[in-house]
Amino acid sequence: MGNKYLNEAIIGNKNMIATFTEKGELQRLYFPSKDNKQYINFFHTGVKINQSDLIYLHDDINNVYKQYYDTDTNILNTEVTNTYFNLKILSTDYMMLKENVMVKKYVFLNEGQIDLDTKFYIHSELLSDKNNLVSCKIIDNGMTQYAHDFAVSTFAKGYKISKHQINDSKNTIKTGEIYDKDYIGMSKDTSICYDIGIIKPQEKKTLEICILIDENKNVSDIEDEINRITKIDLNKEYTNTKSYWRKYVKNHNGLNLKESQNSYEDRIYEIYKRSILLFPLLTNAETGGIIAAPEIDEDFTKCGRYAYCWTRDAVFMTKAMDIVKMEKETEKFYKTFCKKTQSKNGMWEQRFYTDGKLAPCWGYQIDETASVVYGVYEHYKATKSEKFLKDNLQMCEKAIDFLKKYLKDWLGIDGIEEREKDIVKEEIEEDTMRRTGKTHKYHISYDLWEMCEGIHLYSLASIYAAFNSILKIYRVLGENVSGFENNRLKEEKVQKNEREIEKIQVEIKKYINENMYDENKKSYIRNSEDRKMDISILGAVTPFNVFKAKETKIKNTVESINLHLRTYTGGYQRFEQDNYMNGNPWPIANLWMTLYYLESGEKKKAKETFDFVVKTAGKHYFLSEQIDNQTLKPNWVIGLGWSHAMFLIVLEKLYNK
Repeated sequence: MGNKYLNEAIIGNKNMIATFTEKGELQRLYFPSKDNKQYINFFHTGVKINQSDLIYLHDDINNVYKQYYDTDTNILNTEVTNTYFNLKILSTDYMMLKENVMVKKYVFLNEGQIDLDTKFYIHSELLSDKNNLVSCKIIDNGMTQYAHDFAVSTFAKGYKISKHQINDSKNTIKTGEIYDKDYIGMSKDTSICYDIGIIKPQEKKTLEICILIDENKNVSDIEDEINRITKIDLNKEYTNTKSYWRKYVKNHNGLNLKESQNSYEDRIYEIYKRSILLFPLLTNAETGGIIAAPEIDEDFTKCGRYAYCWTRDAVFMTKAMDIVKMEKETEKFYKTFCKKTQSKNGMWEQRFYTDGKLAPCWGYQIDETASVVYGVYEHYKATKSEKFLKDNLQMCEKAIDFLKKYLKDWLGIDGIEEREKDIVKEEIEEDTMRRTGKTHKYHISYDLWEMCEGIHLYSLASIYAAFNSILKIYRVLGENVSGFENNRLKEEKVQKNEREIEKIQVEIKKYINENMYDENKKSYIRNSEDRKMDISILGAVTPFNVFKAKETKIKNTVESINLHLRTYTGGYQRFEQDNYMNGNPWPIANLWMTLYYLESGEKKKAKETFDFVVKTAGKHYFLSEQIDNQTLKPNWVIGLGWSHAMFLIVLEKLYNK
């Protein structure tokens, strides 16, 4: 598989997700969940007109492109106009709502003065590993490409294929002269052709293609499924899909935003609506797990991949989802996904598949655990559901117990009074560590960017916030706190826990001030080892409330951030000497600055930092991971859930909801 970076557009339903380039090329197709199997290596379409060679729709010197979504939907349109033949082709792509089917509707319009004898080609190669060969079987109206565990069927409604080639079609497809007598063969590379016929000047013709993904079944069962799909009224399906997404946007307009005559306000509104449409595409409807973004790097050539669930990212996405009335989805994330993925010791690992299984990791991030506890209380603030707190109390207490042990292990911070310590247990543990040569019981944590291991200000701030959250949970539940033998004992244990936590919080704050404030720089630093400025330091102000925005040390830190991290374009880098993807600005960084300025009451500066994000959103209003500092265009991952979440969190504060 080649390096296929930079998605431009995304469509999906509850089981499938697909991504496209700005020229309409289908790049990725995932099923049965958003982080599961990627099926295609490439899926190229093209036309042969009169006696021409194959004209690829995604790549021809004479093609002019225009791409847009149907308003307030996940239905994508790509107009391709071949200026040599004056043929306009409108490709409309969407997922059926209740079927594992992607529809590609092509409308051909002859805008010229001569007849166009038109043939439409699909050249497709599926992915497989060396032990799971992809093969192909030709059917009357298309092809079924299959491996041991899956089958992908591409077929037309109302057309039969006129030509096909199963073997070595790469060598012949460029001319469009494909032919193969075989109807079945061991090739993942297959080409098929549909004869559209003569398109007269100003005439329109339509071709509807369906891509069905299912498990590999008996041949007759697959054919039965194809026949069933071909009987579906696709015009009605399109109308229903469009109606569904528009209703979805309307029902989740939690901030009650409206169209504006002001172009700037309208752009904000469009990013807002695209965020609403994106969140369900990133979410596993069964488990509540949420991927960070659509995948762009399956081969791990430049990053560790994105189609996994980091609980930290997901927590901020659920906070945004609550803003847009997706409370049920948020609740499922905590009650189903988080409970399923929590380790016995109370922690959460770095990342997971959305079905709850452990994903490839390279370390540990303590803020992943702390963020979940913080997120539980944030969801309560949005819903006022005491039942939700009760249902998740035990999970949160396990996490808090782990965080206490982690702080004790690495910082010596301990909220337990001396007389209450289990001296014997501690001596045994210390003796074991001496004998094994271990210094610590727990692995040191990476920072939130996954760049360096150590003790980090942001991580400590997230723990501080987790402790704040459990204290608030206790106070909300009061006498209803469960898990204790009787009310008296319950009250005593809660009070003891509260005293312990409050003492630890004091120690955390003391540690930060003593070890992570640089008197020479007159600012906080991200850790005491590399002593770099980092935008995440602001997390100690918002959202974690360790410090107030107007404290002198914080104000000094913001001055230092502006000095070291602000680029000439107005964007902010994550940290000093950030060389990942050329050290570009991140929308998240700007949004963090916006939140800080809103917190400090500096509305003019807040607008300046926010404007950078608004003006650099993609043409479909997706927010990216980074912004190219030279072109000011989205870079690397497009449709990053964390970016969209932070945008909505800022909007809520701007609109004072």
